[in-house]
Amino acid sequence: MNAISAQMLLLKCQGDEIWPEDVCLAAGVPQNWIDELVEQYESGFDTDQNTIYKDGRTLNQFRGVSDLLLAYKLADYIGIDWHRVTDHIISRTGKVAAIKEALDEL
Repeated sequence: MNAISAQMLLLKCQGDEIWPEDVCLAAGVPQNWIDELVEQYESGFDTDQNTIYKDGRTLNQFRGVSDLLLAYKLADYIGIDWHRVTDHIISRTGKVAAIKEALDEL
């Protein structure tokens, strides 16, 4: 992966999605990053934001990579201090948006 492909991949991140491993590979995420970031997620049915959906269906569990964690990894790779640009932001989507905005400062 080079810096340009990392930036393009970062632009695909939303902050509230879980990417299946095959989608990560197809998008160019290195296998060692997938191995590091992959988790088994469980739906939390207390709010819609904590519920996992795939193809309009509610899932109890899903294995994949959080695109928020992927955005952090990409930011590190690109050289963005994501701790600084996200420390005042609460939402996952807001954190990724702030990281994307930091791309303009590079």
